[in-house]
Amino acid sequence: MPTILGQNQYGKAENRVVKITRDGATHHIKDLNVSVALSGDMEEVHYSGSNANVLPTDTTKNTVFAFAKEHGIESAEQFGIHLARHFVTSQEPIRRARIRVEEYAWERIEVSGEAEHSFVRKGQETRLTQVTYDGDTWEVVSGLKDLTVLNTTDSEFWGYVKDTYTTLKEAYDRILATSVSARWRFNWTTDEQSMPDWETSYEQVKRHMLQAFAETYSLSLQQTLYQMGARVVEHLGEIDEIRFSLPNSHHFLVDLEPFGLKNDTADGAVYFAADRPYGLIEGTVLRDGCEARIPVDLTNL
Repeated sequence: MPTILGQNQYGKAENRVVKITRDGATHHIKDLNVSVALSGDMEEVHYSGSNANVLPTDTTKNTVFAFAKEHGIESAEQFGIHLARHFVTSQEPIRRARIRVEEYAWERIEVSGEAEHSFVRKGQETRLTQVTYDGDTWEVVSGLKDLTVLNTTDSEFWGYVKDTYTTLKEAYDRILATSVSARWRFNWTTDEQSMPDWETSYEQVKRHMLQAFAETYSLSLQQTLYQMGARVVEHLGEIDEIRFSLPNSHHFLVDLEPFGLKNDTADGAVYFAADRPYGLIEGTVLRDGCEARIPVDLTNL
C-alpha cells in the first residue's frame, strides 16, 4: 500500500543548563532543562536520507548553551522565545519551533545573614513553559508540576452515587490533599512589545491558585479545581485558559478500635496516607468565549 509522511519533528531533548550570574559578591542562579523540537521541510530526509535541510541536533544543543551566555536567562518564557525565534528565522527549511523548559528553583542558604553564593534546592514545584513559533504567531503555555498542597479540614465528600460496589463512607470533615499539575495559556500571540511580565505573572498565578485552594470550603476536589482556575482567569487578563490534573491524595482514618482506641477528627486523628490507587481529577477553566487548546493529557505538553 502507498504511504506518505505524516507530522514529524526533531531536536535535542533535555539540555541541562545552569547559568550563574555574579553581581559582585552576590551570585544568582538559573537552572533549566531545555528541549528543542523543530519541524518544516523535512520530507527528503525521511524519504531518501538527504540531510540537506537538517540542522544537526548537536547544533541545537550548542545554541541553547550559547544563548544562555549571549542573552542570559531573564525567565524560562523569554529564553524560550529567543530560541524559537532564532531557529525559525535563521534556517529557511524550519517552519516551526517548539521549546519546552523546566525550571528548578533554588533559594539562598542563611548563614548569619543571607549567603551570597550558597544555595539549597527548593523542595516545591517545578516550573514549566512551552514556547511555539511558526514565523508569524507565538503560543506560550506555562505551568508547574509537583506543587503539593493539603487542607486538614474544610473539606467534605457526601451525597454521591452509590451502587452494589460502593463501600466508601461519607465524610463530613476530611483531609484534602493533592499534587498540583497545571498549564495555562497566554493570549499574547504577536506583538513583542506587549508581552507579559513572565516572572510576575508566574508568581501571581501560583498565589491565586494557593489562595483559592486554602479559602474554598470544598465539597469535592472538582469544586476546588474550578475555584483555583476561575480565580486565575478572573484576576489575570493575559491568561485565557488553565488546565489542571489533580490526583486526590487520599488520607483514610485508621481503624484503631481493635486496640481499644477511638480515632476521630475531633480528638487528634491518625490517618493512613495512601499513595495508590488514587482518584485523578482533571479539568479546564476558560475565559468565556475562548477556545480550549491545551491538550487533555498534560504529559503531551
